[in-house]
Amino acid sequence: MAGRRRVSGSSVVALCLLLVALVACGGRTAADPARADVQRVLDRRAAAVLAHDAAAYARTGTGTGFEHLSALPLAAWSYRVRDVERAGDTATADVELRYRVDGYDRGPVTAGRTVRLSRDGTGGTWAVDSDRPDKESGQQPWDQGAVEVVRGTHSLVLGVGQSTAMLRRFADLADRAVPAVADAWDGDWSRRVVVVVPRSVEGMAGLLGSPASSYRGIAAVTTGETGGREHAPADRIIVNPDAYGLLGSLGKQVVLTHETTHVATRADTTSATPLWLSEGYADWVGYRDTGRTPAQAAPELAEAVAGGRVPARLPTDEDFGFTAEAEELARAYEGGWLACRMIAEQWGEDRLDAFYRAVGAHDERTGATDDALHKVLGTTPKEFTAHWQDYLRTQFA
Repeated sequence: MAGRRRVSGSSVVALCLLLVALVACGGRTAADPARADVQRVLDRRAAAVLAHDAAAYARTGTGTGFEHLSALPLAAWSYRVRDVERAGDTATADVELRYRVDGYDRGPVTAGRTVRLSRDGTGGTWAVDSDRPDKESGQQPWDQGAVEVVRGTHSLVLGVGQSTAMLRRFADLADRAVPAVADAWDGDWSRRVVVVVPRSVEGMAGLLGSPASSYRGIAAVTTGETGGREHAPADRIIVNPDAYGLLGSLGKQVVLTHETTHVATRADTTSATPLWLSEGYADWVGYRDTGRTPAQAAPELAEAVAGGRVPARLPTDEDFGFTAEAEELARAYEGGWLACRMIAEQWGEDRLDAFYRAVGAHDERTGATDDALHKVLGTTPKEFTAHWQDYLRTQFA
């Protein structure tokens, strides 16, 4: 306590009064009224979006972009201002957008946005000048242009820069995929999917917030959060129209069924689920009723096994990296598919579903697969791997 000087109560009061404009006595910075003002203008903007009221939207600032999202069937749309940086009569707001597509999303999609605003003179009303994805978030479909909506029986297709006929074909594929997945997976899921079809692979990459080079050979991906139904409110199947267009009719259907399987199994897919199981199961459902043989559907692995190069282990998560060589990536998917196909054939489809759920029920990756192999399939990792290797030799003999 040496060197500390007592301060009288009256001195404390005087000091607080002196600093009250800057800092509250409890240590909290005085609230900037701009944050509340920005929240109010964004609340009005959200109400205009939900009401499809272009005039009310324009009264909150720039009307640019309203027509891009006006076709979306929205059940909810709101903004939450997280922070505001103000410089005179201009401001930049860090905002969380939350929206929900009517009839499809269990919970809201969340996206970070950077909103720039200005006002005419001190005390004037703030108006939105621009609204763009923040640095940590991908684009939303309307950021890329006008969104056209095509409804299917079990699907909603959101397209940008695509013909209505093309979007209808995607709806037809998705409408066949949903019943196929429901027949294989009996879990609790919405039995509806949202498919997003951007203009190009660059558009796909923009939606995912990644370089286009990561997706050039990828026909489609499914976005969503793993780890329980409450964390999987709004999956999106995002298509790469460049790669998808190179597929034949069967390949296109398999891809949409594969991605729909990810939507269906999302609630039971956790950080404990290895990619060979989640991707292999999705491929198993995709190929389930096609009649394709392993030699037809797994050419890279067939060639390797025929050449005496039987994999020493099941595919690791790293083997599924989009930056891997095309042949290596193909063998990873094919190996996971054949592992799930083997379980379905030799233990039964119900046991395959139970195994998938048992793995995902664990809190962490370590021991999850080993425990499920023991409890559900009555085997060990070493025995299962050896069994899988023999299965590959038999299928490609």
